[in-house]
Amino acid sequence: MILVWICIVVYSIALLLILFYAFAQLNLLLNYVKAQKLVDQSPQLDLSNPEEIPYVTIQLPVFNEAYVMERLLDNISLIDYPREKLEIQVLDDSTDETVETTAAHVKRLAATGLDMVHITRIDRSGFKAGALKEGLKIAKGELIAIFDADFLPNADWLYNTLPYFKDPEIGVVQTRWAHLNRDYSILTQIQAFALDAHFTLEQVGRNSKGHFINFNGTAGVWRKETIYDAGNWEGDTLTEDLDLSYRAQLKKWKFKYLEHVTTPAELPIIISAARSQQFRWNKGGAENFRKMFKRVIFSDMSFRSKIHGILHLLNSTMFLNVLIVALLSVPMLYIKNEYGHLREYFIVMSFFVISTIIFFVCYWYMYKKTYGGGFQNFISYIGMFFTFFSIAMGFSFHNSVAVLEGHLGKRSEFVRTPKFNLKAMGGNWKTNKYVLKKVNPNVIIEGILMLYFAFGMYSAFVVGDQGGDFGLFPFHLMLFIGFGFVFIRSITDKQ
Repeated sequence: MILVWICIVVYSIALLLILFYAFAQLNLLLNYVKAQKLVDQSPQLDLSNPEEIPYVTIQLPVFNEAYVMERLLDNISLIDYPREKLEIQVLDDSTDETVETTAAHVKRLAATGLDMVHITRIDRSGFKAGALKEGLKIAKGELIAIFDADFLPNADWLYNTLPYFKDPEIGVVQTRWAHLNRDYSILTQIQAFALDAHFTLEQVGRNSKGHFINFNGTAGVWRKETIYDAGNWEGDTLTEDLDLSYRAQLKKWKFKYLEHVTTPAELPIIISAARSQQFRWNKGGAENFRKMFKRVIFSDMSFRSKIHGILHLLNSTMFLNVLIVALLSVPMLYIKNEYGHLREYFIVMSFFVISTIIFFVCYWYMYKKTYGGGFQNFISYIGMFFTFFSIAMGFSFHNSVAVLEGHLGKRSEFVRTPKFNLKAMGGNWKTNKYVLKKVNPNVIIEGILMLYFAFGMYSAFVVGDQGGDFGLFPFHLMLFIGFGFVFIRSITDKQ
């Protein structure tokens, strides 16, 4: 009976945390809806006046990007901005032949009159954070725009973002990500689905009320003074962007999020690339919770901003709660049908389906922003929502490992997400030399979990003496599909 009560207590706590997080998301949705009615009256620089045009440095941190470097450099060279006020730093930490080809390409572009420099390091300490910090030492610009290798800003990008630095308290302007390959596969569709929610509901919902938001590592502009005032880039977490964002906001710098300005980028098209990206993001989130928790709690920010800030830092930890609920749901099915005197408890537990309803409503509102409303789109949304939820739960074990490592302080290297640019590769991603050939050991456990939740579905037919219990059957079906998708794709994507 002790084990039974341990299961019940742990299961209940995890459900409560998920419910609390769901209510926070609902609050962000309300903030978002209210923000849509506001007219932006931010002071803006007049970039038609030469005296108001700030000097800008664009930093391009890259590492072994054979398939996208030419596209990146050619795209950045088309940025519309006075050349006498623009510097481009290619911060190249590459260890392969791209160092030479990139240097040659930079030289060709610089010969056209563009102030573009190729910066390399012998010591790659700090990874991306270290490269950005190194470039900052000699950056000419008072504003620093940053783009990862797979991002392709429009030519007018600087004219759409820089005017907001008229306000001397603005330290960062962040733009919304768009997706070059949203419809490539189910995997890219569900990644776009999740990112769209972040870049609408979460970023606007937080920013509109002055809560903590984050620079997303790319497609944004920093005031150089802000970076230095916040303590500069640090490489002690895997998400240096989140780290510096919080330190800057704790220093009272304001962030400006621009939902209407989009920056197209490439989504990972194979699951090993998505896994490495998810691992880095989720572990980095947990590392930043360790690093920032006390600073946020003891800051003079408003109570509501502290709550949203802590939940923001705990975003990735929700995967751990989901995994706990999933693992315990099968024994809980048996406990429910074995211990009749706990019937009232399980009636109360059914209340937690409200978490799913809240997420469903929040994501529908964001989905409408992209695809529009109407019955047909709503039906499509239902399919996408449950596909997304299933596959997200399928990633829960992999991401929980990352979260636990982050909370426990286990250090690991910054593993880049391989870029593809299928057009340059002739449409065949299998020729990408940066794709990891070994199967992640977690895949074996994910295969076992797929079978575990198949057993959960079978259990629905045999528990109790009333012809089964199908209350958790949809949940176990989604988990079976999710872990099955991750397991099978993790194996087949290596072929």
